[in-house]
Amino acid sequence: MLLAGDIGGTKTVLALYDANTDLRTPLHKKRFPSASYGSLKDIIREFLRDVPSTSIEAAAFGLAGPVVNGAAQLTNLSWYESETEIKDAFGLTKVALLNDLVAIANAVPILTSDETITLNKGNRVPETSIAVIAPGTGLGEAYLTWDGARYRPYPSEGGHADFAPSSADELGLLNFLYKHHDHVSTERVCSGMGIPNIYDYLKASGFAAEPPWLKAQLAQAEDRTPIIAAAAGNCALAERTMEMFVSILGAEAGNLALTFLATGGLYLGGGIPPRIIDLLQSETFLTPFASKGRFEKLMRDIPIEVINQPEAALLGAARAGQLLLE
Repeated sequence: MLLAGDIGGTKTVLALYDANTDLRTPLHKKRFPSASYGSLKDIIREFLRDVPSTSIEAAAFGLAGPVVNGAAQLTNLSWYESETEIKDAFGLTKVALLNDLVAIANAVPILTSDETITLNKGNRVPETSIAVIAPGTGLGEAYLTWDGARYRPYPSEGGHADFAPSSADELGLLNFLYKHHDHVSTERVCSGMGIPNIYDYLKASGFAAEPPWLKAQLAQAEDRTPIIAAAAGNCALAERTMEMFVSILGAEAGNLALTFLATGGLYLGGGIPPRIIDLLQSETFLTPFASKGRFEKLMRDIPIEVINQPEAALLGAARAGQLLLE
């Protein structure tokens, strides 16, 4: 038996599996509001109270935060979790803590064709590197390499590297954000938190007027991102915001693919890409992705897929647990 989880600042999803069966059909699954608990161990205890007495041998959890030496301080929670503490608390034989993007990357090799949406068919080279980029609340990045038998995922905090503008508009955005931040990372402009930053810049630059109806909606919103995205079809300011976001995402995805020479493919995860497929399938994304000078031909050959499996992180964590038992 195998326990797996997708642990985020807002929600935690735990699932119990028979490790010898399809990982898409857990025996038991439950969602918890993360902030209502003091630790992952508290959630595991509550989860196990609802599960018939059974012997769980291994557990694997994808966590929103960097994992170092088998331990993690979660980015948006006060929790500090370690493999050793979880192993001892529940009498488990093996425990793995994974960065959440590593968990998503771990799912990539087992995704089916109906769990992805193709942006660029390209020319996949078997057993070569794969890159994963995931714009959600923040910007996550990871990559996979072939070890001779299977793909192994590795973490990256590339989303916190410096934002590199590739147009006059983006240079203006960078200068605008420098007025508010000492360090402008790619995440500041290429994530859910980045979309309002782009909107504010375009509004301040005088690109277009803000409609009164949109101003009223944004004033009442806790999270402006979905409102801006939804307004793109009816407001020039919002539409240009989303185009600029997608162009920046294309350039950063191309940088990541070039860094790891990801001729095995580039995968877009996170909550945003499945909602903006039309823009991603256009040259607004594909041209900045491929515009890498003398390497444009190579970039055009890289397959690009959007992950359309909403529980990819949970699936990847379960796969990591399954591998622990092999």
